Amino acid sequence: MIDTPAADKEAAVDVEKLRRRAISALITARNRTTLLTSCVDEPDLTAQHSPLMSPLVWDLAHIGNQEEQWLLRTVAGHEAIRPEIDNLYDAFEHPRSARPNLPLLPPKEARRYAADVRGRALDVLHTAEFHGTRLTEAGFAFGMIAQHEQQHDETMLITHQFRTGPQALHAPDPEPGPLVTGPPEILIPGGAFAMGTSDEPWALDNERPAHRREVPAFWIDTAPVTNSAYQAFITDGGYDDSRWWASEGWAYIRRNDITAPLFWHQDCGQWLRRRFGVMEVVPPDEPVLHVCWYEADAYARWAKRRLPAEAEWEKATRHDPVSGRSRRYPWGDEDPTPDHANLGQRHLRPAPAGSYPAGESPLGVRQLIGDVWEWTASDFRAYPGFTAFPYKEYSEVFFGPGYKVLRGGSFAVDQVACRGTFRNWDHPMRRQIFSGFRTARDMAT
Repeated sequence: MIDTPAADKEAAVDVEKLRRRAISALITARNRTTLLTSCVDEPDLTAQHSPLMSPLVWDLAHIGNQEEQWLLRTVAGHEAIRPEIDNLYDAFEHPRSARPNLPLLPPKEARRYAADVRGRALDVLHTAEFHGTRLTEAGFAFGMIAQHEQQHDETMLITHQFRTGPQALHAPDPEPGPLVTGPPEILIPGGAFAMGTSDEPWALDNERPAHRREVPAFWIDTAPVTNSAYQAFITDGGYDDSRWWASEGWAYIRRNDITAPLFWHQDCGQWLRRRFGVMEVVPPDEPVLHVCWYEADAYARWAKRRLPAEAEWEKATRHDPVSGRSRRYPWGDEDPTPDHANLGQRHLRPAPAGSYPAGESPLGVRQLIGDVWEWTASDFRAYPGFTAFPYKEYSEVFFGPGYKVLRGGSFAVDQVACRGTFRNWDHPMRRQIFSGFRTARDMAT
């Protein structure tokens, strides 16, 4: 009998662990996709509920097409199943506003196509060797596709928010938990920390590489800005005073007659909001939601504060001042649990500001992961030593002053696409996303 070296046994265990993780991530994503596309009738799947969003059926087939291109054709070397539809589902070829006019696969056919691709992809995954190329190392391609599907699931959830008619999605509200009773802001000490990552197996190209970043001391809000705090800005005439607004932001809100967060309206002196087909009183203790970067920046100026830079946000999230190392998440390196953060569409709203004490950072900052995407002051830029992978269109074509960085994820983000290094970005006028913010200030102010 020949003994297998211990190192080989450990390597085999690691591969199987990664394989199980990839299978779980893909199944979790597909279950969510199925929920989002099965809870409404066919007319709702093919309709465009906002020119900002694709028809739900486009997202469904696009998910399958990306999976086919990367896992079946590129990784496994299979012949194309439906090469004639590649152009229809190329996000760079057709703006969202034009997609309803394309000869898209009808819902039943889109479902069959996505299911066919998934079955074949799981066959590939069950026998894949997680080494040999950068794309297959540690199962990166499978993790990339799971993240891609979850990102489109969040996009489809945004489409559901635009949808009119009876409520189609249901989820329990976050359970009341102990809210923060400490100081409203936390001092983050100055000094260097390791930003980004070089060893997270499924990290995307814009998160890489890890690099040293010097950050002066600053103060940051313990929790995201709440609806009640934002209402004070509105009541004080924040939308009518150009002093608080970047010039392009002031022009944007005046041109579009914006006077409150998206989906809000006032009735008899009370603020109401529409949330997934339900009209409700704006809850005062929740983080404010559906604000653009211009609105977040204006509020911060009004409050005599500012938005945190991206590096400040990440240091507040990951830096452990005792060990000096950067964690995967605020609470440590272990994956999120329901005690840590509001993720994965478990709820259809943010939890009250200051929730999830188990998820706070070493210095006591809360809700840095989940609940709402948080706008930062920073433009979306490459890190030093950045290399586009596996294609430039994932990140590189978006670098520049036209996009602002958001961090932390929202209640609509799955944990596979959310970590302390994960970077999101969007135009500064975008409000349909599940975005909020927290503020910061310099040490001396």
